[in-house]
Amino acid sequence: MNIMQSFCLEGKVALVTGGAGMYGRQIALALAQAGAVTNMTSRDNGRLSEIEEGFAQDGAKVRAHCLDQERESSILELRDSILAEHGRIDILVNNAVARTMGTWDDPLETFERSMRINASGLFAITRAFGDIMAEQGSGSIINIGSIQGMVGADSSLYKGLGMRIPNPDYFFHKGGMLNFTRYAASYYGSRNVRCNCLSPGGLASHRTPERFIERYCERTLLGRMAGDRDLMGSVVFLASDASAYVTGANLPVDGGYTAK
Repeated sequence: MNIMQSFCLEGKVALVTGGAGMYGRQIALALAQAGAVTNMTSRDNGRLSEIEEGFAQDGAKVRAHCLDQERESSILELRDSILAEHGRIDILVNNAVARTMGTWDDPLETFERSMRINASGLFAITRAFGDIMAEQGSGSIINIGSIQGMVGADSSLYKGLGMRIPNPDYFFHKGGMLNFTRYAASYYGSRNVRCNCLSPGGLASHRTPERFIERYCERTLLGRMAGDRDLMGSVVFLASDASAYVTGANLPVDGGYTAK
Protein backbone atom coordinates (compact mmCIF):
# COMPACT_ATOMS: atom_id res chain seq x y z
CA MET A 1 0.00 0.00 0.00
CA ASN A 2 1.23 3.47 -0.87
CA ILE A 3 1.86 5.39 2.35
CA MET A 4 -0.60 8.12 1.38
CA GLN A 5 -3.35 5.53 0.98
CA SER A 6 -2.89 4.51 4.63
CA PHE A 7 -4.32 7.88 5.69
CA CYS A 8 -7.55 7.28 3.76
CA LEU A 9 -10.67 6.58 5.84
CA GLU A 10 -12.94 5.39 3.03
CA GLY A 11 -15.33 2.70 4.29
CA LYS A 12 -14.77 3.64 7.96
CA VAL A 13 -17.59 4.72 10.27
CA ALA A 14 -16.69 7.46 12.73
CA LEU A 15 -18.35 9.09 15.72
CA VAL A 16 -17.22 12.39 17.25
CA THR A 17 -18.86 13.41 20.52
CA GLY A 18 -19.34 17.11 21.05
CA GLY A 19 -18.74 17.84 17.39
CA ALA A 20 -20.18 21.34 17.25
CA GLY A 21 -17.54 23.18 19.30
CA MET A 22 -14.21 24.74 18.33
CA TYR A 23 -12.30 21.46 18.47
CA GLY A 24 -15.12 19.10 17.54
CA ARG A 25 -16.08 20.85 14.34
CA GLN A 26 -12.64 20.62 12.77
CA ILE A 27 -12.26 17.01 13.97
CA ALA A 28 -15.54 15.92 12.35
CA LEU A 29 -14.73 17.88 9.21
CA ALA A 30 -11.29 16.24 8.95
CA LEU A 31 -12.69 12.71 9.27
CA ALA A 32 -15.37 13.42 6.66
CA GLN A 33 -12.82 14.92 4.26
CA ALA A 34 -10.63 11.83 4.72
CA GLY A 35 -13.54 9.68 3.56
CA ALA A 36 -15.14 8.40 6.77
CA VAL A 37 -18.89 8.10 7.21
CA THR A 38 -18.96 10.71 9.96
CA ASN A 39 -21.39 11.12 12.83
CA MET A 40 -21.25 13.70 15.59
CA THR A 41 -23.23 14.51 18.72
CA SER A 42 -24.72 17.50 20.49
CA ARG A 43 -26.69 17.83 23.70
CA ASP A 44 -29.02 20.30 21.97
CA ASN A 45 -31.58 18.27 20.02
CA GLY A 46 -32.98 21.43 18.49
CA ARG A 47 -29.73 22.29 16.69
CA LEU A 48 -29.08 19.02 14.87
CA SER A 49 -30.39 20.15 11.48
CA GLU A 50 -28.58 23.47 11.78
CA ILE A 51 -25.32 21.66 12.58
CA GLU A 52 -25.67 19.31 9.62
CA GLU A 53 -26.36 22.25 7.31
CA GLY A 54 -23.24 23.99 8.61
CA PHE A 55 -21.08 21.02 7.64
CA ALA A 56 -22.83 20.78 4.28
CA GLN A 57 -21.86 24.39 3.56
CA ASP A 58 -18.24 23.26 3.98
CA GLY A 59 -18.83 20.43 1.51
CA ALA A 60 -18.95 17.68 4.14
CA LYS A 61 -21.69 15.19 4.94
CA VAL A 62 -21.88 14.79 8.72
CA ARG A 63 -24.84 13.25 10.53
CA ALA A 64 -25.77 14.87 13.85
CA HIS A 65 -27.22 12.91 16.78
CA CYS A 66 -28.46 13.95 20.21
CA LEU A 67 -26.41 12.60 23.12
CA ASP A 68 -26.65 13.21 26.86
CA GLN A 69 -23.36 11.76 28.08
CA GLU A 70 -24.59 12.01 31.66
CA ARG A 71 -27.03 9.14 31.00
CA GLU A 72 -25.82 5.67 30.06
CA SER A 73 -29.21 4.97 28.47
CA SER A 74 -28.58 7.82 26.00
CA ILE A 75 -25.14 6.39 25.18
CA LEU A 76 -26.55 2.92 24.54
CA GLU A 77 -29.37 4.32 22.40
CA LEU A 78 -26.79 6.12 20.28
CA ARG A 79 -24.69 2.96 19.97
CA ASP A 80 -27.69 0.95 18.82
CA SER A 81 -28.70 3.66 16.34
CA ILE A 82 -25.21 3.83 14.79
CA LEU A 83 -25.05 0.03 14.50
CA ALA A 84 -28.56 -0.21 13.04
CA GLU A 85 -27.68 2.32 10.36
CA HIS A 86 -24.08 1.37 9.57
CA GLY A 87 -23.51 -2.09 11.01
CA ARG A 88 -20.15 -1.18 12.55
CA ILE A 89 -18.07 1.52 14.25
CA ASP A 90 -14.42 2.06 13.40
CA ILE A 91 -13.48 5.39 14.98
CA LEU A 92 -14.62 6.95 18.25
CA VAL A 93 -13.42 10.44 19.14
CA ASN A 94 -14.22 11.35 22.75
CA ASN A 95 -14.35 15.12 22.51
CA ALA A 96 -17.45 16.05 24.54
CA VAL A 97 -16.87 17.87 27.81
CA ALA A 98 -19.19 19.77 30.14
CA ARG A 99 -18.04 22.76 32.18
CA THR A 100 -20.23 22.43 35.26
CA MET A 101 -18.05 24.38 37.71
CA GLY A 102 -17.77 28.14 37.82
CA THR A 103 -15.17 28.70 40.55
CA TRP A 104 -13.07 26.78 43.07
CA ASP A 105 -15.68 27.68 45.73
CA ASP A 106 -18.68 26.19 43.89
CA PRO A 107 -20.86 23.66 45.72
CA LEU A 108 -19.46 20.13 45.67
CA GLU A 109 -22.45 19.04 43.60
CA THR A 110 -21.03 20.88 40.59
CA PHE A 111 -17.84 18.80 40.77
CA GLU A 112 -19.85 15.61 41.24
CA ARG A 113 -21.94 16.38 38.14
CA SER A 114 -18.77 17.01 36.20
CA MET A 115 -17.62 13.53 37.23
CA ARG A 116 -20.84 11.96 35.94
CA ILE A 117 -20.41 13.51 32.50
CA ASN A 118 -16.67 13.82 31.99
CA ALA A 119 -15.46 10.73 33.85
CA SER A 120 -18.28 8.20 34.22
CA GLY A 121 -19.73 9.24 30.86
CA LEU A 122 -16.35 8.98 29.17
CA PHE A 123 -15.91 5.46 30.50
CA ALA A 124 -19.45 4.43 29.57
CA ILE A 125 -19.22 5.54 25.93
CA THR A 126 -15.70 4.11 25.53
CA ARG A 127 -16.89 0.76 26.84
CA ALA A 128 -20.08 0.78 24.75
CA PHE A 129 -18.32 1.42 21.45
CA GLY A 130 -14.98 -0.15 22.35
CA ASP A 131 -16.61 -3.50 23.00
CA ILE A 132 -18.15 -3.40 19.53
CA MET A 133 -14.75 -2.63 18.02
CA ALA A 134 -13.25 -5.53 19.97
CA GLU A 135 -15.88 -7.88 18.53
CA GLN A 136 -15.01 -6.60 15.04
CA GLY A 137 -11.30 -7.07 15.68
CA SER A 138 -10.35 -3.48 14.82
CA GLY A 139 -10.95 0.13 15.76
CA SER A 140 -9.40 3.39 16.89
CA ILE A 141 -10.43 5.35 19.98
CA ILE A 142 -9.12 8.91 20.24
CA ASN A 143 -9.53 10.83 23.49
CA ILE A 144 -9.32 14.60 23.16
CA GLY A 145 -7.39 15.72 26.20
CA SER A 146 -5.70 19.05 26.83
CA ILE A 147 -2.35 20.47 27.78
CA GLN A 148 -4.19 21.24 31.02
CA GLY A 149 -4.09 17.51 31.69
CA MET A 150 -0.31 17.63 31.36
CA VAL A 151 0.75 20.79 33.21
CA GLY A 152 -0.60 23.04 35.92
CA ALA A 153 -2.40 26.32 35.41
CA ASP A 154 -0.38 29.42 34.53
CA SER A 155 -2.15 32.18 36.41
CA SER A 156 0.01 34.88 34.80
CA LEU A 157 -1.83 34.37 31.49
CA TYR A 158 -5.09 35.55 33.06
CA LYS A 159 -3.85 38.30 35.38
CA GLY A 160 -5.71 41.59 35.03
CA LEU A 161 -7.92 40.40 32.17
CA GLY A 162 -11.09 39.59 34.08
CA MET A 163 -10.68 35.94 33.08
CA ARG A 164 -10.79 32.92 35.37
CA ILE A 165 -8.25 30.12 35.40
CA PRO A 166 -9.97 26.98 34.06
CA ASN A 167 -11.72 25.14 36.85
CA PRO A 168 -10.21 22.27 38.87
CA ASP A 169 -12.59 19.63 37.52
CA TYR A 170 -11.27 20.23 34.00
CA PHE A 171 -7.66 19.65 35.07
CA PHE A 172 -8.78 16.59 37.05
CA HIS A 173 -10.59 14.97 34.12
CA LYS A 174 -8.03 15.78 31.45
CA GLY A 175 -5.21 14.47 33.65
CA GLY A 176 -7.16 11.29 34.39
CA MET A 177 -7.93 10.88 30.71
CA LEU A 178 -4.23 10.31 29.98
CA ASN A 179 -3.97 7.23 32.16
CA PHE A 180 -7.43 6.02 31.19
CA THR A 181 -6.16 6.10 27.61
CA ARG A 182 -3.29 3.82 28.58
CA TYR A 183 -5.64 1.47 30.41
CA ALA A 184 -8.05 1.24 27.48
CA ALA A 185 -5.11 0.64 25.12
CA SER A 186 -4.00 -2.24 27.34
CA TYR A 187 -7.50 -3.66 27.73
CA TYR A 188 -8.36 -3.66 24.02
CA GLY A 189 -4.91 -4.10 22.49
CA SER A 190 -5.02 -7.87 22.04
CA ARG A 191 -8.19 -7.42 19.96
CA ASN A 192 -6.57 -4.87 17.64
CA VAL A 193 -8.35 -1.84 19.05
CA ARG A 194 -6.09 1.14 19.59
CA CYS A 195 -6.62 3.99 22.06
CA ASN A 196 -4.64 7.23 21.99
CA CYS A 197 -4.95 10.72 23.42
CA LEU A 198 -4.56 13.98 21.54
CA SER A 199 -3.85 16.96 23.81
CA PRO A 200 -4.50 20.32 22.13
CA GLY A 201 -3.19 23.66 23.26
CA GLY A 202 -5.14 26.88 23.34
CA LEU A 203 -7.43 27.84 20.46
CA ALA A 204 -8.44 31.48 20.23
CA SER A 205 -12.02 32.53 19.53
CA HIS A 206 -13.60 35.91 18.84
CA ARG A 207 -14.14 36.22 22.59
CA THR A 208 -10.46 35.78 23.54
CA PRO A 209 -8.88 39.06 24.74
CA GLU A 210 -6.01 40.25 22.55
CA ARG A 211 -3.67 40.58 25.54
CA PHE A 212 -4.30 36.95 26.50
CA ILE A 213 -3.47 35.85 22.94
CA GLU A 214 -0.23 37.85 23.03
CA ARG A 215 0.81 36.30 26.35
CA TYR A 216 -0.07 32.79 25.25
CA CYS A 217 1.76 33.11 21.93
CA GLU A 218 4.92 34.16 23.78
CA ARG A 219 4.84 30.83 25.66
CA THR A 220 4.66 28.60 22.58
CA LEU A 221 7.63 27.58 20.45
CA LEU A 222 5.74 28.42 17.25
CA GLY A 223 4.62 31.80 18.54
CA ARG A 224 0.89 31.37 17.96
CA MET A 225 -2.30 29.81 19.25
CA ALA A 226 -4.07 26.97 17.43
CA GLY A 227 -6.32 27.71 14.50
CA ASP A 228 -9.41 26.03 13.09
CA ARG A 229 -7.39 23.43 11.11
CA ASP A 230 -4.51 22.57 13.43
CA LEU A 231 -6.04 19.37 14.86
CA MET A 232 -7.19 17.94 11.55
CA GLY A 233 -4.05 16.15 10.39
CA SER A 234 -3.29 14.66 13.80
CA VAL A 235 -6.82 13.26 14.16
CA VAL A 236 -6.75 11.66 10.72
CA PHE A 237 -3.34 10.14 11.53
CA LEU A 238 -4.57 8.57 14.79
CA ALA A 239 -7.82 7.40 13.18
CA SER A 240 -6.18 5.81 10.16
CA ASP A 241 -3.93 2.86 9.36
CA ALA A 242 -1.03 5.31 9.17
CA SER A 243 -0.84 4.93 12.97
CA ALA A 244 -1.52 1.17 13.02
CA TYR A 245 1.34 0.55 15.48
CA VAL A 246 0.55 3.49 17.77
CA THR A 247 -1.50 2.89 20.92
CA GLY A 248 -1.47 4.15 24.50
CA ALA A 249 0.21 7.37 23.35
CA ASN A 250 -0.42 11.03 24.09
CA LEU A 251 0.17 13.47 21.24
CA PRO A 252 0.44 17.14 22.29
CA VAL A 253 -0.75 19.46 19.52
CA ASP A 254 0.16 22.69 21.24
CA GLY A 255 2.73 24.58 19.19
CA GLY A 256 5.39 23.48 21.64
CA TYR A 257 3.73 24.89 24.78
CA THR A 258 4.54 21.79 26.87
CA ALA A 259 7.94 21.13 25.25
CA LYS A 260 9.78 23.70 27.36
